[in-house]
Amino acid sequence: MSDRLPDLARTPAHPATSYVTLAGADWLASAGPHPDDLHAQWALHPDAPSVLPCGTAFDVINAPALFGRRMVDRLWSAGPGSGPVAAHRGRILLFAAPGTAQRLPALLVWEEWAAAVPPLLCHGTGDAVTIPPLHPHPAPAARTRPRGAPQSIIAPADDDTVAGSRWLVAPDVRRPWLPGPDVLLWACVRAARPAAREAAAAAGEAAGQPRVSALAQAPGKPIFVLPDQDANVFPVSRRR
Repeated sequence: MSDRLPDLARTPAHPATSYVTLAGADWLASAGPHPDDLHAQWALHPDAPSVLPCGTAFDVINAPALFGRRMVDRLWSAGPGSGPVAAHRGRILLFAAPGTAQRLPALLVWEEWAAAVPPLLCHGTGDAVTIPPLHPHPAPAARTRPRGAPQSIIAPADDDTVAGSRWLVAPDVRRPWLPGPDVLLWACVRAARPAAREAAAAAGEAAGQPRVSALAQAPGKPIFVLPDQDANVFPVSRRR
């Protein structure tokens, strides 16, 4: 593989994390039944998306863009990090350990914050996903199928697919660490909490409950309620 994949210049629009390394390409190819065919395809068109099966080398958790980015942010800011992550047509693809697609939905059912988690598409054994190009390309060009390569590994090369498909965390080693269902459950809960609080605040606002504090609304009023003038006041500092 090292003598097949051409090296392209990095640009400010596409940092190094957007480029799959040679070792990362070997790992991606191991997901398919014919790795050599994938290598041949990528050698000719490293800027074309591909279709890979799930369940062997990885599973994929497919989340809405905003929620998926929140999950990735929590994984990197307060968690163990993430495996490869891609953006594709308004969705975030989180590559996970095999078996996660089957286990994660079962764990979410028992979570208190499950109602705040948007529908997740869990791709496991028997499923396939479109992955971004190994190397991003600013201007999509016409792509042809190399002679002898099966058509199943070549995704449609339309402008929308290429423009909306890119790596956020590209694979760079032959055996990347992949989060399991427990780690992604943790990320889902942490990402769901802000959304749940925003929804609760919006519901309170709609019911006529202001979000600002009473102190902010009436800055001239004291913070503490004054006691009744006729009430008996006992100094607590003189307790026995």
